[in-house]
Amino acid sequence: MRIVIFSLICAFLAGCGGGPEADPEEALRAWVEAAEAAAEDKDRRDLLAMISENYADARGNDHAQIGNMLRLYFLRQKSVAFLTRIDTIVLMGGTAAQVSLTVAMAGTDASALGIRADAYNFELELENTDDEWMLIGARWGAVGRKMR
Repeated sequence: MRIVIFSLICAFLAGCGGGPEADPEEALRAWVEAAEAAAEDKDRRDLLAMISENYADARGNDHAQIGNMLRLYFLRQKSVAFLTRIDTIVLMGGTAAQVSLTVAMAGTDASALGIRADAYNFELELENTDDEWMLIGARWGAVGRKMR
């Protein structure tokens, strides 16, 4: 569960939207790339800065809970790696977007095997406020399973 939430945040949270003249789809792609890089660097501060203070998801998580999950995950993992594929980007006006992703992730830890790998589908809800894309909600599930 924690790796799912971490993956969600990591793979999807990082980056800025760019100025008003920037192509929104291009800005969202850059946002995803920046989130992936911040997650692989285990940069919790940058990831949290990409999540709206008003974040809420169907699992009952809010901004503070996501921050705590990231802290725990980063402490447990020696290293993390992500392979992210953007499946779709749906723009709703200039201020909202839904981004669907597939993310393969691997982490090394102190467990018996020392490595864990998973793949998840994500649906991210983002809002553009003051020319910056922020995550406001998300659904996710293991590949082949229902998202919630």
